[in-house]
Amino acid sequence: MKKDYIRPTIKRQFMGMANKFGSLNLPQVISEIDGHKIEDLIKGFGSPLFIFSENLIRKKIKEFKNAFESRYPNFQPTWSYKTNYLNSICKIFHEEGFWAEVVSSFEYQKARLNGVSGNKIIYNGPSKSYDSLKLAIIEGAKIHIDHLDELNDILKISAELEKTVSVSLRINLDTGTFPNWNRFGFNLESGQALEAARKISHSNGKLKLIGVHVHIGTFVLETNAYKIAAKKISDFYITLRDELKQPMNYIDLGGGYPSNSKLKSQYLNTSYLIPNFDTYAEIICKEIYDAFSPDEPPTLFTESGRAMVDEAGFLASSVVGTKLLPNGKRAYIMNAGVNLLYTSTWYDYKISILKNSGFGYEDSILYGPLCMNIDIIRENCLLPNLVKGDSILIHPVGAYNVTQWMQFIEMRPAVVLIDSKQNVKLIRRKETVEDLNCFES
Repeated sequence: MKKDYIRPTIKRQFMGMANKFGSLNLPQVISEIDGHKIEDLIKGFGSPLFIFSENLIRKKIKEFKNAFESRYPNFQPTWSYKTNYLNSICKIFHEEGFWAEVVSSFEYQKARLNGVSGNKIIYNGPSKSYDSLKLAIIEGAKIHIDHLDELNDILKISAELEKTVSVSLRINLDTGTFPNWNRFGFNLESGQALEAARKISHSNGKLKLIGVHVHIGTFVLETNAYKIAAKKISDFYITLRDELKQPMNYIDLGGGYPSNSKLKSQYLNTSYLIPNFDTYAEIICKEIYDAFSPDEPPTLFTESGRAMVDEAGFLASSVVGTKLLPNGKRAYIMNAGVNLLYTSTWYDYKISILKNSGFGYEDSILYGPLCMNIDIIRENCLLPNLVKGDSILIHPVGAYNVTQWMQFIEMRPAVVLIDSKQNVKLIRRKETVEDLNCFES
């Protein structure tokens, strides 16, 4: 009996489905965030559109606080304003008991307008204006001195106000990691930090030292770096307390914890590389306890940012054009680019599709809308065939993008927050030409 004819088909094959770098990374399908269809959000608020999930933020907060509070009762987290200073985002952290950590006069004002009292603000940064320092001193903020000129400004303010000012020192130190963040504060190993502390102790009662602060870097995957930092800063604290007789009462170990994002230099999936909060907390808290035993350990501050909010932020973006490049690679022009995604310089974002098209995938490049050759969101990602008007989801983008975004060629879009009751709230409307023109005369 003659067999039925079956028409031959051509099926695209991808080489290297399993190799030493892992399996093929097909895009995830994400059609909803917290019960809301992304396509409906785009219809209601436009594209591109930043979307934040309050549930994801509070989930991270709970994990972080549990990790540290269960190991170190005298613990106070602070929210790093520069990571994301949208008021609605900041207020979630303050509702959860976070103080504010700011690095400029502008951020200080933001925190105060968000209802944070001066005595619950940590004032960092290398460029604090004289007037903002004076206001922060009057309002009882914790001021971390970055350099000698700032120290001299505070001495003048102390004389003007005729009061003793409580201050802390920001220090930098060697943890054996690269790059070494030595541009902020006073160096420990060279003796610079101790000399600054001596100047404070010899200020004839104008200043007194109450704390020390170190921030060793950003996206720090090497947990041993925190062990070294905690040991060194604890020993320095004890020196200031015992030898210089300063009324020390806290240590600030900064932040730098990574989010579940992928650096461009990484081959492996981030889930294999990123330690959880418990790992960091165990190392840090044990080192401080060991240094101060049997004395009561000082208050511990952290200045968490990226790890708290990055994974709660998404950017919906739509295709405005497609191209086939001379090398045969598929290119998509999106309506969001580096103007909105400053961190694309360092990270390969996850690119998710809103629906499963059922077609094959091909290696693609994502360009933004700017008339600039550097406007690239992802140089390589597998995507199905997309057409003009189709949308994708770029994530995680909650950290440092809505603070470093630019008004360049394109205006900034709307931002929505899906709150804990699954209500969609417009927390920042999209810009208009009138918004931009109002600054000009």
